[in-house]
Amino acid sequence: MSPSSSRSARRTIFGLATVLLALAGPLAAPAPPATAATAPVNTVTYSAADRTEALSYWTPARMKQVSRAVDLGPTGPLSKPWTGKGIPSIGRLFFVDSSGRDTWCTASAVTSGNRSVIMTAAHCARLGSSPVNTYSDIVFVPGYAKGKQPYGRYAVKATMTLRSWAEDTVDDVAAMVVATPAHGKRLTDAVGAQNIAFGRAAGERVTAFGYPATTPQRGEELLYCAGTSQLAPENEHRIPCDLGGGASGGPWLAGFDAATGKGTVVSVNSHGEGHGGGSPMYGPSFDKTAQAVYDAAQRG
Repeated sequence: MSPSSSRSARRTIFGLATVLLALAGPLAAPAPPATAATAPVNTVTYSAADRTEALSYWTPARMKQVSRAVDLGPTGPLSKPWTGKGIPSIGRLFFVDSSGRDTWCTASAVTSGNRSVIMTAAHCARLGSSPVNTYSDIVFVPGYAKGKQPYGRYAVKATMTLRSWAEDTVDDVAAMVVATPAHGKRLTDAVGAQNIAFGRAAGERVTAFGYPATTPQRGEELLYCAGTSQLAPENEHRIPCDLGGGASGGPWLAGFDAATGKGTVVSVNSHGEGHGGGSPMYGPSFDKTAQAVYDAAQRG
């Protein structure tokens, strides 16, 4: 889900994706399975002018303002501030939702052919069950920490979600392609990348990261929780975690090494239980349908 404030409901969990994450109910029954080659992927592109506008819109002051605008209550006991080695491949994803509200989610840079792909939740890209309601002014800030942007900002030039999300609010996973800044490096050349895997079974220990809008951090710090994943209904996995809204789209890292800040993305934060999140937290199964959005993005 993501938190938000007005700039001028979608069914989610964390982020504003914050506010929505906290309020989301169970997702609808999953769509029939599709292969990675045939799964219907919806792609939304943003022009160079759109990207320039997005970078101008998301000033440091505006990022701070949206953080102050949302308070989802106390940070849960399972959510801990990350105090280890910096993880530049994880960052905040700022955007304006279909209602014109400023908000944010979490995303992570992953290995890809074009070295420019981030993974997040579908509800951080567009409104579910509403094919025309996509989001605008999407900017990824890798390694964001208390207002600092040590690796700059990357405007999103394309988002990929499954048609099942746009039409039925099923399969809460998205891939995005970011534009390389002028006189800058491609994303993963600059910040590194997490590995990514599909078809992993539940039952492995994962570490989930995100920027929730809970107090006292209010989206300004990276938090995490860890636990063993379990199979859940509706083609999801779940872990004991109470990251709140704003953490939506954050990676579930299997085999996470705190010394290197690296692991393998096997799902993303989708929704919790109760206002502001709440344990357990659910994430989509990274099956062949999820792989379809990733494959589309690395060709983008």
